[in-house]
Amino acid sequence: MKRKTTVLLGSALAAFLLLAGVFTINQLAAFSELLSRIHPYAGYGFLVIASAIIIFTLLSVIRFFRMPKRPRLPLNETARDFPFYVDYLCMTLSAHPLHNEPLRKEKDLRWLRANLKLLEVDSLNTIKQIATKNFFVGAFAQNTSYGTTTSLKNILKAVWNTYAIHHRNHHAMEFSALVRSVYACLPLSDFKKDDIPAHIKPIIQSSFSNTLSSLLPGGNLLTPFFMNLFLAGATNTYLTCLSGIIAIRHCQAVSEDDHREIVQQSMFEASFMLKEIVRECNPILSVTISNAVKKAGIESLDTVQPPSVGSNIAQDIVSHLATSLKSIIRENISVETGERR
Repeated sequence: MKRKTTVLLGSALAAFLLLAGVFTINQLAAFSELLSRIHPYAGYGFLVIASAIIIFTLLSVIRFFRMPKRPRLPLNETARDFPFYVDYLCMTLSAHPLHNEPLRKEKDLRWLRANLKLLEVDSLNTIKQIATKNFFVGAFAQNTSYGTTTSLKNILKAVWNTYAIHHRNHHAMEFSALVRSVYACLPLSDFKKDDIPAHIKPIIQSSFSNTLSSLLPGGNLLTPFFMNLFLAGATNTYLTCLSGIIAIRHCQAVSEDDHREIVQQSMFEASFMLKEIVRECNPILSVTISNAVKKAGIESLDTVQPPSVGSNIAQDIVSHLATSLKSIIRENISVETGERR
């Protein structure tokens, strides 16, 4: 079936290109003949210019989708082709401006490792900023089309920034290959039930350890709501951190040994970054939700009608209860505002 599909798509593409070429040539010839009636050399000049434009466009397309030549990844640092791969990385990777010897011509493995460490720091800072945004996207826009598309865009942005920081020249096909490699390393890309607990563990730990201390007293009805927001945001953040760190490891791999440990190293580093981000975002999200709930409660209580002549005892009790709750909520808001000041 796969072979038949490939043959079908290939023949359809060839037929489309043939028809497009014939149609284009006919139109160019007709317009050239029309210009020749105005001036004898106008038609030939038009054909030369049109041919140059078409050739330039084809060369631009080939250049855009061309995959750069990349030497084979050596098995380890003792392999025979390892020095050649180090030379290739030194030529293609960006030289960090804070490097002690950024303009050094003869670059060796020591220079490469120092440069990779500086590039890694810049990449991690960028990934942390994007992952922080994705925390709030996951918390407030979970299970929505906007939240899904925004999260995906931010994850791709993290991978792209990592690629752009490391590489001096950017290639579309090389970036596409990096995206495919990152996706293949993410959980659920190839469903394996044994790998899921290892990814869920840091999400649960970061959410519970950073939110339970700020939640309202136990048994409060808002506790599940808070936890749902934190779990959704933490999951989104973890996937963003994991994607960015996997991209770093792919860009900085110098041997097959480094390539085999990409997932394990990335999970370990993504867990630490996740804890830092959730710890920083915890006060912001908690205060935002608490204030929103209090304001919504006051506005809801304002709809309760005050006691009037002829009202029954139940209506009077509800009215007095609403007034008492509004005063309590306003006192809590004023106390919290004074403490912040």
